[in-house]
Amino acid sequence: MDDIKPSLMDFVTGEDFFNTILVVESSAYIEPLRERFPTAEIFFVTANEDVAEKFPDVRTTPIDFREERLPFDEEFFDAIIGDLTLEVVTNPQDIAAGFSTFIKQTGCWLTSFRNIRHWKVIERLMRGAFGGIVSRLYTRTEFERLLYASFYKEVQLLPLKKKSPPELLERLINCGFDNFDDDLQTEFWLVRASRSMPELALLKSMFTPEIRAELSRILHRIEYDVATADSVKKFWTLVDAENIFVDYAAAFIRSVVVHRENFFDNLKRFSSRAEIDALIDECESLYDFDTGNRLL
Repeated sequence: MDDIKPSLMDFVTGEDFFNTILVVESSAYIEPLRERFPTAEIFFVTANEDVAEKFPDVRTTPIDFREERLPFDEEFFDAIIGDLTLEVVTNPQDIAAGFSTFIKQTGCWLTSFRNIRHWKVIERLMRGAFGGIVSRLYTRTEFERLLYASFYKEVQLLPLKKKSPPELLERLINCGFDNFDDDLQTEFWLVRASRSMPELALLKSMFTPEIRAELSRILHRIEYDVATADSVKKFWTLVDAENIFVDYAAAFIRSVVVHRENFFDNLKRFSSRAEIDALIDECESLYDFDTGNRLL
């Protein structure tokens, strides 16, 4: 794969703590990832056996990801990284959705794609030359839709621009080409696709899936008046047993409970814990029960 500059490492933030990382074909990322995450397990898949031999201390699998299923457990990786991953595939959504199954709920996929609306592509078409037979190019909207349809919840994009000759850009615009967000001069898009929204990713990182599932089930039972007294008792038992703090519980309630007013009415009706007021205050700081609108 071509190396894109600036690098996808620009999407790695100080809040990222990747313990398991899969590099897809783009071997140039192995060393930067080692430096950034010295204790992480780095895996590498490539169809090029010569490249694979250059990294004997990396867990390398010689495989063509376009044709074969990756030999890893589901939700194993904190991050998958690779440039232009969907450029030379025949089934891009299958690949994108397949990658999502190997990424943890708190993880992400870092990739890139060429912008089919870049002036260089259009200029080649005007000359009757186009290499699209062997490569697949995308618009920003098309790629975003593909990712959202492949079970990613948040997509961030960073444009890499290559300016056009002024007279060509003016000519394209005069011919009716839209240049929203300077799209005609964006040659590549760098992409970070996350399995969860940031606030949900934080919630999912703190407790096990089993605890989160049980908490969600109990909250819904309280919300919809199902064995309410027993459900409220189980809620506080779980909070105490797992040391679930108020801010976390409030954030979880905001994420899963739709009828919050009914939920808190039931919670107050069957318990008198001091934490109830703190939970309500925290939820109301971001939610107006009277209008049903988020305040932030």
